[in-house]
Amino acid sequence: MIGTKKKRSTKKTRQIKKRRPAAKRKSKKVAFRWPDLILAILLITLVSVQMIKWLDHHAQETPKVEQTSQTKSRQAFIKQLVPSAQKQQRQYHVFASITLAQASLESDWGTSELSQKYHNLFGIKSSDPNSPLLTTKEYVNGQWITVKARFAAYNNYDESISAHTQLFVSGTGWDSGHYQAVINAENYQEAARALQSKGYATDPDYAQKLIDLIKEYHLDQYDL
Repeated sequence: MIGTKKKRSTKKTRQIKKRRPAAKRKSKKVAFRWPDLILAILLITLVSVQMIKWLDHHAQETPKVEQTSQTKSRQAFIKQLVPSAQKQQRQYHVFASITLAQASLESDWGTSELSQKYHNLFGIKSSDPNSPLLTTKEYVNGQWITVKARFAAYNNYDESISAHTQLFVSGTGWDSGHYQAVINAENYQEAARALQSKGYATDPDYAQKLIDLIKEYHLDQYDL
């Protein structure tokens, strides 16, 4: 009796692989790098420095333009007075540099009311009751005070410079040789100090201001 053999299944038993649950992805931490931080700081510093330089340069541009304009204006003022100043030096030995420095200082470079309206460059006063009455500052008892005084009026700057020289030549009503030291000076420094010592101006720093102006604007180049 032929027994029936059990047929082996040709199908391989499929092994069911159990999938493991997906592991949670760990977030990658960015590693801290000192070189990157230092580089960033250097870049920020460099940009800041350049910005400060630009701002500083921009802030200085306007004053430079103004200063250049002012310098040109002052030089033009000086040049228009040079012929008259040199003329007085030829005739009376009053240094042209002294005349120019005084005119610049006293008239604020030709911008004062007295110089613009009345061509009075040196603040020369007048006893004429019909002469202009203006306010001025004087140094009295160790302090500056504002006073009113009458001043001479001229038709032009040439007349003003001539009158200024004649004050040195003729002196004051009480001393005809009062300013002789100014005329006899051998250089502008000596002339400036003579003006100070003879009380030409009440400003205690008057002589030094004249000397500084002459040096700064090279006014001695016009001395003969």
